[in-house]
Amino acid sequence: MLGSLLQKFKDGLRRTTPTFHKFFGKLGGVFGKKLDDAALVELEEALYGADFGVETTEEILAEIKSAYRKNKDLHGREAAAIGTAVLARVLSGSEGRFAPEASRRPEVIALVGVNGAGKTTTAAKLAWRFGNDGSKVILGACDTFRAAAGEQIDAWAKRLGVEIVPGRHGADSAAVAFDTLAAAKARGHDIAILDTAGRLHTKAHLMEELRKLSRVVQKHDASAPHHRWLVVDGSLGSNSIEQARVFHEAFGLTGLVVTKLDGTSRGGAIVGIWRALRIPIYFVGLGEKPEDLQPFSVNDYAEAIFSPE
Repeated sequence: MLGSLLQKFKDGLRRTTPTFHKFFGKLGGVFGKKLDDAALVELEEALYGADFGVETTEEILAEIKSAYRKNKDLHGREAAAIGTAVLARVLSGSEGRFAPEASRRPEVIALVGVNGAGKTTTAAKLAWRFGNDGSKVILGACDTFRAAAGEQIDAWAKRLGVEIVPGRHGADSAAVAFDTLAAAKARGHDIAILDTAGRLHTKAHLMEELRKLSRVVQKHDASAPHHRWLVVDGSLGSNSIEQARVFHEAFGLTGLVVTKLDGTSRGGAIVGIWRALRIPIYFVGLGEKPEDLQPFSVNDYAEAIFSPE
């Protein structure tokens, strides 16, 4: 029904800002002809512009240049295959695969991140996806700090037919999380998704609230939350690496959800986060529809980057 995942990646990465069009225009120009020194310079600029980072960009260029030295008739499509292979190798092991354990119900997922990353919509889309996969899901509206957050997640829940435990603006977010797990246990839910407040990762007291939420839900289950996923805006580029690092130190992240890859020239930041922190990537956002939140695939991502057409 959703079509191939590779095509989803390509479609998502094609719906981009003008900057990303320029990026892919450069790649298209390079990979549509035989390589020469000028084409290699274009390729280098394009890769740095996508925020793959110095290390990864140099690895890709080194292998392409090595192949070019051996074969001056190297065609751009062959160079693209090399780039795809290097990128896939760099990201090897980065795919997170979510599989609820039958021995624990509910499976608790806490979503964290700064305001504007798409955390609340991601929570609703995940609930929709898991529900379609046969799980009984409940949402906890634990973002009681942002005035419109409760209304936003409630609207999404109604639209997608997902059960929700609401949180009043200004209420204790940890208490909402506690009530969500209590409801999940009483009603036999398989998965509980907690939409926490958007955090400024430079504010220590807000990070302490996340630790408090963990302590409170552990009164229900000592191992909860079982998953601690950072929702990060893919358009932040290399800035997202430091954001992930701070959240990881404070909250012990177990995974990433990278949003807005359909509207950025800097989707290469995925690579930088993986190289720096080795946090697996579970889902990526490739559009606004619920089905546009897709499981991350290394091979599809790498191929879509180097062959967007």
